[in-house]
Amino acid sequence: MTLIITLILLGILLIAIELLIIPGFGFAGIIGLISIAGGIILSFTEFGQVTGLLVLGGVIVSLSIFTWLILRSGTWKRLTLKDSISSKVDTNPSDKGLEPGAKGVTLSRLSPMGKARFTNIDTEVLSQEGIINSGTQIEITRIEDSKIIVKQI
Repeated sequence: MTLIITLILLGILLIAIELLIIPGFGFAGIIGLISIAGGIILSFTEFGQVTGLLVLGGVIVSLSIFTWLILRSGTWKRLTLKDSISSKVDTNPSDKGLEPGAKGVTLSRLSPMGKARFTNIDTEVLSQEGIINSGTQIEITRIEDSKIIVKQI
């Protein structure tokens, strides 16, 4: 009887691991199902039909309760992160002090986007004239929807 209980509990554990940790349905789920089926078959062969049916009913009830506990929303609310992010992204380059006409230098190749530095402010820029090599002097021509558009000087 100990072997039957062990097989069934091992099968339930492996199916839980498959559902909660390992994505998809693979090795752990198949071994879990085989383990549960082996425990049920062993209970039929060792103890007869009545005990086998009781074990089968117990497995069905326990798997149903287990599935219900997993699928209800309250179970996962205890495990989820409840903190919210209060920081904000720089949405407007003028908040950094960048305006059209400001001069800077490219830190990376702009093809057409890349990094540039304007008075100790590193930011991502967009070239209006195609590719600009690294280390080239540039100037901000315009700012559209938080995109900084530059040209080579």
